[in-house]
Amino acid sequence: MSQDHVDVQQAALDEHHEDPGDLPEMRARFEHNGSPRYLLYTIKRFGFDRDHGFHLDVELVSDALEDGIETVEELLQEGHADLIDIDYISIARERAGGADIVAFHPYGRTVGGLVAPEDSDIDGLEDLSGKRIGVVRRLDKNWILTRAACREFHDFDPDETATPVEAGSKVELTRMIREGDVDAGFQFWQIIPEITETGPYENVLPVSELVQRLSKTDNKLPIAPFLTSGEYLDEQTETVRAFTDAYRDAVDKLVEDDEIWEEISEELMSYDDPEVMRAVRDGWRDMVVRDWDEDSIDGMYRLFDHLKAVAGADALGVEEIPEGTFEVDP
Repeated sequence: MSQDHVDVQQAALDEHHEDPGDLPEMRARFEHNGSPRYLLYTIKRFGFDRDHGFHLDVELVSDALEDGIETVEELLQEGHADLIDIDYISIARERAGGADIVAFHPYGRTVGGLVAPEDSDIDGLEDLSGKRIGVVRRLDKNWILTRAACREFHDFDPDETATPVEAGSKVELTRMIREGDVDAGFQFWQIIPEITETGPYENVLPVSELVQRLSKTDNKLPIAPFLTSGEYLDEQTETVRAFTDAYRDAVDKLVEDDEIWEEISEELMSYDDPEVMRAVRDGWRDMVVRDWDEDSIDGMYRLFDHLKAVAGADALGVEEIPEGTFEVDP
């Protein structure tokens, strides 16, 4: 994705950035190629933030890594953002390392899939050994879940029997897949349709299936929550609550209204292909989690414990989920 297109997306959001006036502000910083931008655009487009008494300031940023930390994480931890989303294993890892961050609402089952050429001999987990497998980073959730599933169901660890190749960003991973630098790559769900609908590639292994197999539950687990700093949550509790209300309004709109997706396709997507747009729309609707409760959190703990037992704390980068990581009812 070119910088010009990133600028176009930001301009589309800025059209709905009215003067906040005296409203409390929440600074949302999200990756320019991440699926939350569809939700954030919808909140701004229909004024759901103002409806609930706050101003959501949205800025799209790079998805690059710096010393193993994503750009959005760094912005939050350095006090330049109030709202981001990352997977809950990363939240636990950063919180265990001393970061003042709290997950306060679910986003969704933001896992991806293994994209391979259509003529590839990779059909599933058992075919990974001996292959060069692209990953954004070796600690990302797609690779950890895959390692756990391989060890649980096939008695091998692809971190040892395959060659994981870190791309450092989603954009670079797509390039590596298309140019054959890797045999296959674990790309994030929202980018997969752009690859599979426009070229000779297929999603040979949806990671969401591994989540369900490993967690042994039919409940759709919110792998990625929204998070903020503990300080912001303490000082702006009502604003955090207002965001969750605006979020639910936007989810309802995106689930029920097909026309808004046509607008999103024009404003935020880097391709003009109705089939890609519909694939992204349907994938988003399947991925998103509107709300959570204590049962959801229990399921997330069970999945974490299972991943730790199978892949080990070293693979997760954290021994346990620290107390206070989740705030179900802020």
